[in-house]
Amino acid sequence: MTPVTSFAGNTVALFGLGGSGLASALALKAGGAEVVAFDDNAPSLAKAHTAGIATADLRALDWSKLSALVLAPGVPLTHPEPHWSVKLAQSAGVEVIGDIELFCRERRKLAPNAPFIAITGTNGKSTTTALIAHILRSAGKDVQMGGNIGTAILSLEPPADDRFHVIECSSYQIDLAPSIDPSVGILINLSPDHLDRHGTMEHYAAVKERLVEKSVISLIGIDDTFSDAIRRRLSGRDRPSAIPVSASQHLPRGTFVRGTQVVSKANNKLPEQAEVLGDLAGVGSLRGRHNAQNAAFACGAAWHCGLTPEEIVRGLKTFPGLAHRMEQVGRKGNVLFVNDSKATNADSAAQALVCFNDIFWIAGGKAKSGGITPLAEFFPRIRKAYLVGEAAADFAKTLDGKVAYEMSGTLDRAVEAAARDAAASGTKEPVVLLSPACASFDQYPNFEVRGTAFRDLVLALPGLKRA
Repeated sequence: MTPVTSFAGNTVALFGLGGSGLASALALKAGGAEVVAFDDNAPSLAKAHTAGIATADLRALDWSKLSALVLAPGVPLTHPEPHWSVKLAQSAGVEVIGDIELFCRERRKLAPNAPFIAITGTNGKSTTTALIAHILRSAGKDVQMGGNIGTAILSLEPPADDRFHVIECSSYQIDLAPSIDPSVGILINLSPDHLDRHGTMEHYAAVKERLVEKSVISLIGIDDTFSDAIRRRLSGRDRPSAIPVSASQHLPRGTFVRGTQVVSKANNKLPEQAEVLGDLAGVGSLRGRHNAQNAAFACGAAWHCGLTPEEIVRGLKTFPGLAHRMEQVGRKGNVLFVNDSKATNADSAAQALVCFNDIFWIAGGKAKSGGITPLAEFFPRIRKAYLVGEAAADFAKTLDGKVAYEMSGTLDRAVEAAARDAAASGTKEPVVLLSPACASFDQYPNFEVRGTAFRDLVLALPGLKRA
């Protein structure tokens, strides 16, 4: 835990007692603050009470005596309208902040030079965060990883000069962190998302920009127009530390992907003088252009943190990937089994389909708008599809006459049939790929449970070797 001492002796209101909210309450209490917390969810209130956190309806408090409202990131700050607790705080002139802001203030008190790598973007945040943490750990560094991935930031060990905090930040968390100032700030990419909570794409992008605005080093993607505009704007403020990153362009200055290599180039260097930071050749857990982009940021961050290219390469080569995101489960003979359950829409599934040529594709579930029609360009890569869940009939209509398919209905039958057909295909490296292009809610509570079920079914196949 990181005790938050910046509110010692003061009373702080807190709304939202999920994982990060409860962690914030405990950290504030450990740092000497008086915390009064509330949640609309009765089990969450009971859990807080069991943990020794005082609870009360915040509407009954005297807000003139409160120093801050700590808001859980899932609670609306601005759109579609501010939560009632936010309105109370604003009426009383009380600041509204979140757990990332509490960490930033504690870092400035304890160890202002402690390495703090913050990562955001619409896509790729989790993989980039996990990859940076893995590279640093493989080089023997003390690493604390968390935030929007896994562990709440205030449940991690406190900042220290020789301890690296690698933190994934959602737009909701950044919106509640007005003074966020990482040593390395990363903005991977931007596309429309969470507009119900931010109102417009412009506001969403402006929130994301805050993470890199005060960073000592800013690594900013330029492969989409919104991110590139942010990089240009920061560079126009005489910020040479605003470094462009690309997976699709060779840059005169910055970090980019050249073939399978991640390279860094200064303005005054010739192309052949660019420094090679890492090589993705043979790294199965980082297949595809989207993962090349993630790796470019991870290599750049590690390099700016003082790691050598040799240390970075070692980390890349041993990265296992994230569960349910192009996760290599195992092999049976020459058949590779890949769990990409996180692909809950066609755009996500496309990132997996582009990586292989002989695919035995398990797809279906609760369909999203547009179905799989946008994936038509990848149909020649698919040897056969195995359709499951509510979307099976609609997907069959799209595939009819273009891709062989069978109506498997359930995941267990799909895995059995795909494994059989892939083994008999005679191709060099057939791939049984779960990349459903659908939500899971018709048969599973979430994509994680679906992915775990796939993994368990694959691992139960006779003769399978773990990847």
